[in-house]
Amino acid sequence: MTGASRLPGDIVPRVVGILGFDGVATLDFIGPLEAFKAARTYDNYHRTHACYEVIILGLTARTFVSESGVVFKADQTIQAASLLDTVIIPGGSGSQIPEIGRSVSTWLRRQEGRVRRVAAVRSGIYALAQSGLVDGRHVATHWRVSQDVARRFPKLKVNHTASFLKDGPFYSCGGGTAGIEMTLALINEDYGSRVALDVAREFVMRLRPPGGDKSLIDPPKDERESPERLADLPAWILAHLDDDLSVEMLAERACLCPRHFSRLFKRVFKTTPAEFVEQLRLGEARRHLMMPRTTIKSVAASVGFKSADAFRRAFERQLGVAPSDFRTRFTPDMEIGRGRAPRRSAVSHRMRRPTASQ
Repeated sequence: MTGASRLPGDIVPRVVGILGFDGVATLDFIGPLEAFKAARTYDNYHRTHACYEVIILGLTARTFVSESGVVFKADQTIQAASLLDTVIIPGGSGSQIPEIGRSVSTWLRRQEGRVRRVAAVRSGIYALAQSGLVDGRHVATHWRVSQDVARRFPKLKVNHTASFLKDGPFYSCGGGTAGIEMTLALINEDYGSRVALDVAREFVMRLRPPGGDKSLIDPPKDERESPERLADLPAWILAHLDDDLSVEMLAERACLCPRHFSRLFKRVFKTTPAEFVEQLRLGEARRHLMMPRTTIKSVAASVGFKSADAFRRAFERQLGVAPSDFRTRFTPDMEIGRGRAPRRSAVSHRMRRPTASQ
């Protein structure tokens, strides 16, 4: 694809078209738009100038509604689009509607040779892939759809871990804040690091190069994955203590692979998943042991231990006392399983006898 060459002083704004459609993801749309709008450069008289002219392009109408219900008004429709330097295709549920995908992909094919650069955010990659323009190229997308994209478009080289990628005149990214990171890279490509860093500071973000090298671009996956994805896990574990709570099962619950799940879990909770589960099981077991008409075996089974012996060993290791001694010590008003006052031992009787000094 081709486009306008850089003009002296970079004071003539480059024209960026951002596609809008019903069901667009608001952040995928607004993030790049705001980043482009924030990019400023200076002329020889130290006057600031906008680096980009951003045009919102509607597919068939001038208004559209985002996934979150925000109503936007397009500047133009794609049928009457101006000559563009860069095209941004946001993601969102609407991007996977067949009619929208066909409309965008057909329009993109007509832009070949007229547009210098195309960037897809998250599921915006579907329409770009349909166009055939990125066949054989490396692309990135959101982790929720990366497997589906790879299956439906086998000619693409889908990177399942990169935040954003560049392959020739095509950029693609995972969505959300990755869309802003990608936009910062586009600004850096056009105007250099000074302008891009100014925008990055405005958004309190880092300036990163595109690519698949994790050591340079992506933090470890357990850092990219938000701790919020584990927020409801403790409550869920408590409600399923007698279920299979292996790392594999918990990782599936959190939609992560076991290795990355274990690393993220330890970073968030400061312990391993197995130790965390055992602590919750033993905490619940202590409560059960203080109830009447329960046995060590029934308590062990109710909190997910495979046997009474395994339960006893874990209980003694963590609490320094056997389960039977624990319940005797903390339920003095009940005889185990019968609801009668237990017989005091000679030792306990002597401990309660006043001494001469008293």
